[in-house]
Amino acid sequence: MHPHGSADALFFARQARAGGPLFVLTSNAHDAERLREEIQWFAPELQVHRLPDWETLPYDQLSPHPDLVSERLATLYQFSHGQFDIGIVPVTTAMTRLCPREYLSGRSFFLKTRARLDLNRLREDLAMAGYTNTTQVMAPGEYAVRGGLIDLFPTGSTVPYRIDLFGDEVEAIRTFDVDTQRSIYPVNEIRLLPAREFPLDDAGRTRFRQNFRERFEGDPSKSQLYKDISNGLAPAGIEYYLPLFFEGTATLFDYLPENTLLVQHHNLQQAIERFWQDTQSRHKLQAGDRSRPVLDPQEIYLLPDQFFGLQKPLRRVPI
Repeated sequence: MHPHGSADALFFARQARAGGPLFVLTSNAHDAERLREEIQWFAPELQVHRLPDWETLPYDQLSPHPDLVSERLATLYQFSHGQFDIGIVPVTTAMTRLCPREYLSGRSFFLKTRARLDLNRLREDLAMAGYTNTTQVMAPGEYAVRGGLIDLFPTGSTVPYRIDLFGDEVEAIRTFDVDTQRSIYPVNEIRLLPAREFPLDDAGRTRFRQNFRERFEGDPSKSQLYKDISNGLAPAGIEYYLPLFFEGTATLFDYLPENTLLVQHHNLQQAIERFWQDTQSRHKLQAGDRSRPVLDPQEIYLLPDQFFGLQKPLRRVPI
């Protein structure tokens, strides 16, 4: 019998207050968002984070909105550093293979006021992290340099920042409004996360091309996808080729602290089976396009047995 009304949210709030991070797998995105809102109502002092999905269908030639990517990377960063009391993830989102933890940690850095800043080094770091140099910053993953001013919209942030330099020192950091370009309030430091879930630098593109040639038969130069990546572009739907950018991928469970209590909310098995049926059907439809070959589903998602097997080291409780 499932808990009535908001009883599950109240239970999770009390469980998190008792100590130790709580991680909730839900059968659908609606339950995940409902729990997040209701838990925060019961216990506003708790850090409750929901990992959003890409909100695209498997093998779609569409990319997720930059705000979703920004929120996903920020949430994964918080999970990996134990900066949460309750984490909530729909089960189909949790089955998606992710960038390795070292990719996220190795391309995350901080800027503080009164600290020395090498502008050329910053440009190199931002390029490596996948940020785009623009004339005016409007969205996460963009930056602009105008003399002693640097406008920067970090991934995972709700607002962009304006950095005032005095020589090679960070004199001040302020948030600003993208529409009016007016400053809002000062801050002492900002955290920078990668702009994408995959590397588009020279090393990342080289690894992608190598893996692409190994996975798919035929002349890769006839693939527009291959040519776009070679030219440093990120074509729509490239997220479904994420494994090609890395030697190996990670899973959501790699990002969780060892003392995490895992909660299986409602019937996960049924949601997983339905998801796999839909994914395999879409793979069959897309597999015949030789100009845009697709990866096998198990390269992008965890198999059901793998998914449940990775949960064994964690303390678990069904509800």
